Amino acid sequence: MDTTDWLIGVDVGGTFTDLYAFERTSGALALHKRPSTPDNPAEAILSGLRELAEKAGFEAGTVGVLAHGTTVATNALIQRTGAKVAVLTTKNFRDLLEIGRQVRPRLYDLKADHPHPLAQRQDRLEIDERIGAAGEVVTPLDEGSVDAALKALRDGGAKACAVCFLFSYLNPEHERAVGRRLAEEMPELSVSLSSDVQPEFREYERFSTTLLNAYLQPLLNRYMRHLKSELETLAPRARIGINQSSGGLMSPERAREFPVRTALSGPAAGAMGAVHSARKSGRPNVITLDMGGTSADVTLIRDHEVSTAFDREVAGFPVRLPMVDIHTVGAGGGSIAWFDRDGLMKVGPKSAGAVPGPACYGHGGAEPTVTDANVVLGRLSGRGLLGGAMALDTQASHAVMKPVAERLGFTAEKTAQGLLDIVTANMVRAIRAISVERGHDPRDFVLMPFGGAGPLHAYGCAKALGIREILVPHSPGILCAEGLLVADLSENLVRSQRFPAIPENHEAAQRLVDEMVGEAGDWWRREEIAEERRSLKLVVEMRYQSQNYELQVAVPVEGLSARLPAMERLTELFFEAHDRAYGFHNPDDPVDVVAVRLTAIGRLPTPGAPTPGPRATTTPEPVERRNVWFADEAPHYTPVYERDTLSPGAVIEGPAVIDQFDATTLVFPGDVARVDDALNLMIEVET
Repeated sequence: MDTTDWLIGVDVGGTFTDLYAFERTSGALALHKRPSTPDNPAEAILSGLRELAEKAGFEAGTVGVLAHGTTVATNALIQRTGAKVAVLTTKNFRDLLEIGRQVRPRLYDLKADHPHPLAQRQDRLEIDERIGAAGEVVTPLDEGSVDAALKALRDGGAKACAVCFLFSYLNPEHERAVGRRLAEEMPELSVSLSSDVQPEFREYERFSTTLLNAYLQPLLNRYMRHLKSELETLAPRARIGINQSSGGLMSPERAREFPVRTALSGPAAGAMGAVHSARKSGRPNVITLDMGGTSADVTLIRDHEVSTAFDREVAGFPVRLPMVDIHTVGAGGGSIAWFDRDGLMKVGPKSAGAVPGPACYGHGGAEPTVTDANVVLGRLSGRGLLGGAMALDTQASHAVMKPVAERLGFTAEKTAQGLLDIVTANMVRAIRAISVERGHDPRDFVLMPFGGAGPLHAYGCAKALGIREILVPHSPGILCAEGLLVADLSENLVRSQRFPAIPENHEAAQRLVDEMVGEAGDWWRREEIAEERRSLKLVVEMRYQSQNYELQVAVPVEGLSARLPAMERLTELFFEAHDRAYGFHNPDDPVDVVAVRLTAIGRLPTPGAPTPGPRATTTPEPVERRNVWFADEAPHYTPVYERDTLSPGAVIEGPAVIDQFDATTLVFPGDVARVDDALNLMIEVET
């Protein structure tokens, strides 16, 4: 077999590192999971690649593409393990990062506070300069204050520096001048300019995003250099792509420059994989449920498009960058059951993680988890996970469930069912947040569970929300890794400038677009993207003049020269967007353009549909039968099928368990599962 066409996606999760490999010439697939190595994520990637190559029978040295979703940035923010960082800002604005928006992090908790700024007050240094609201120079850059700041940076031992000046998104002259001084006199210092990281209005969010970027730069720089160096030895021909929070890939060099763009890298890959699977099964409207070892991520897909959010928080810090709109809740296979002061049982957000993991893993876990509950109920095979490669200690699960059952006065099975009902309720609340609370009826959507634990828990969520169809992808436990292979290279560009949406301003708006098209051309050339693989997406952010927040208005683009429609047409598109978001629009109120966003895309080769294996048939036979507790008091003597024996057209009537290498799917009594032409599993939920 020609192995030069192997494409590999690697997603590093809190519990497992997943690898999805696809060979373009033959269409062959190879899947692999191995425990993550939190202390050094690269170790699991490199070991997993070697193991996958050996299992699939190809040489790692001939891999063509390796796409990587990383949690390094997110973990560094949660654990506060980034670099010592300083801030250079406009005189009299050093406390802006601490003042913020004066909004409580939790509305009804008077004691809750925002996390302390990553840069201490003594490390936030003021520069005597000022750019005005029209981009004019109000106060020239004072070199004496720059000299003093450089001395303070040396004396303070900062490893990174964020340069955040007022209105630099309109005129970056002063920021760039300071950036040049820092590069000349302190070349070892990692520097982030807000006019490069996030050139938009709203100073607090821009400053915060730039500070996070600087804080992460030294760590991501070391990680990317180490990973790239090791991969150059192991897979020298591989082109490496790092997933962004917006769902597109970027080069390792770009990731080192803008590490904050990777803050939600893994969940974004899952959303891309979900769109790919939904498209193959002809389901345009999907709600995803990505349930892993530590958390569950949900997002809403409409017309095969994932919505993008620009105002998110990561580890309590505001980030204003394009990100896939994902809602996360602490509900995973490793989520621990515990009793609150009110005597009621809660589940999560604390998790057993990869180490020690649930009790059934046999690594010292001593608290009952969601995975242990599934073991007690017979939903997980006693043969173990990963095709039997990872044994499960069923006795350990019963042992940790026993004290909880005794405290509640229930049987172990009823206690386990209650535990799962609680974690399901947590996930249902998350799904309501991205659907019902935004005007979407969940009953109009298909539920797509994935992640190692998603298909085990989909039924409860679907039943609670009135969803009638569950779509389980071909490889649900490794969909995030697959999503990395269907993502394109992308670069997000923005120009922030507020002006009325009137015909006289059309030319000025088009100039902003033309500037970004030029930058897109430079990026395409740097990334060596052929012209036939280039494309653009254009979005204009607009709002009524009396509003505080804007709506995204998608503008169709033909070819590679993005042209804005007439302002009258642009305003009509805004009215349509306002109708979708709020159910009305006022044609007489004046409208403003606030920002213009352009996404440059470099399309990459993507995997095709998987093919049925040699054992696949439309009339599969169960490999075993065992007692499984579903929603009833008594167990069902349930047939267990292996997923790779199911070919298109196969029908499985519940109750049933469908095992596969990367996940387990439950078909509840009364439900019917059918395999479609894309080898996805469509479950009809009994109403």
